[in-house]
Amino acid sequence: MKAEILAALRASDGYVSGQELCGKFGVSRTAIWKAVNQLKQAGYEIEAVQNRGYHIVSTPDILSENELRSIRKTQWLGNKIYYEPEMDSTNTRAMQLAEKGAPHGTLVVTDHQLNGRGRRGRTWETPPGSAIAMTVLLRPKINPNNASMLTLVAAIAVARGIEDESGLKVGIKWPNDIIINRKKVSGILTEMSAQADYVNHIVVGIGINVHVEEFPEELSKVATSIFLEVGVKINRAALIERICEYFEAYFELFLRTEDLSGIVKQYDAYMVNRNQPVKVLDAKDPFEGTARGITTKGELLVDTWETRRLVSSGEVSVRGIYGYV
Repeated sequence: MKAEILAALRASDGYVSGQELCGKFGVSRTAIWKAVNQLKQAGYEIEAVQNRGYHIVSTPDILSENELRSIRKTQWLGNKIYYEPEMDSTNTRAMQLAEKGAPHGTLVVTDHQLNGRGRRGRTWETPPGSAIAMTVLLRPKINPNNASMLTLVAAIAVARGIEDESGLKVGIKWPNDIIINRKKVSGILTEMSAQADYVNHIVVGIGINVHVEEFPEELSKVATSIFLEVGVKINRAALIERICEYFEAYFELFLRTEDLSGIVKQYDAYMVNRNQPVKVLDAKDPFEGTARGITTKGELLVDTWETRRLVSSGEVSVRGIYGYV
């Protein structure tokens, strides 16, 4: 009920009477009073004025199921929300939930991720209160060969969400690194359980450095956070919700054609290594060229001195000739 009370208070420009809340939720005034007090203890600033009711003054930067449910605007993404203050990996938990029958659109979030996974076995830890670690569980009826494109769908959703909530100029380093001022602020990892011609489930994990104030020396040249770039702390729950709204919309576009034809132009516009010299770090056949954008299948177009080549995101890493980007 606390999520519903938060939503009702946010929907009002003024005060909401205790009697109105009682009628809305079918509970006693005492139950409403207890729920409001619990919200205050969680950090919400709520005014209670006799004969007028309750009014929400400010919202803390906290992640919780109640907070995320109270601001949810999506149709199906987040229909089920699993939040825990601490967990090993949101992707691992989402996979476990999928095996137990969790529905399409389930959202998994934690405040402290201990052992998150990045591409090629890298780890992504999110210290408490400093970052976003979230995973979306999907059960699309698509060809398993097309699942990797969802990483790029997520990338543009994350880029747009961060722009909206921070006001910063954001880019994408193909295929799925989110970039601010030539440094990585977010990464995405898509994992799948599938048969030869059938997807059991897909999990799309997103990690974002939000309030991180410093990085180890070895990372400081390539990593950044929203706080370091904009100088103020934004609300993480609001950012999660905005990303979910964009992801839901772009996912529906993807489903219509099972490719990226509906978002290629937008993705190319965000791509920081488009028309830039790149190194394709293929263990068997490394080469250099100029990145030109993506195909409708999410492949990177690279022009070399002799031909145009297509690069699949699952096979290689791409770097700038003179550095990370």
